[in-house]
Amino acid sequence: HIPTDLYKAVVSTQSTGRDIQEECKRDRSPWTMAKCLDTFCPVGEFIPSDKIDPFNTEVLLKVNDEVKQHGNTKDMIFSVPTLIEYINRHITLLPGDLVLTGTPEGVGPLQKGDEIYAAIPGVTEAVFTVE
Repeated sequence: HIPTDLYKAVVSTQSTGRDIQEECKRDRSPWTMAKCLDTFCPVGEFIPSDKIDPFNTEVLLKVNDEVKQHGNTKDMIFSVPTLIEYINRHITLLPGDLVLTGTPEGVGPLQKGDEIYAAIPGVTEAVFTVE
């Protein structure tokens, strides 16, 4: 069991350079570079975990005002606390560490200049522009 005072919630987006990922696949090398370029993981404000229910929290992502992803943590294969407990058994989690738990259906391409809106509706939101 991980006490809720040890973690906070945040909205974030994590991008993958599909062209780089394909090169990595072809070269049989790790995909790290496809996911770790500057601006590939913007993060919104941290909010106390008591402001959300990790078992039932709505998440929303829009690209240029069009809904692309809309989901709920209740639909995840593994719950947020289960993921944190599992990770913490294998990797030391420290204050400030980020755990990105996955994404609802709707992954798609982005273009330079696209405006990304990510939210836990009614709790927090963040707006980013693709560079």
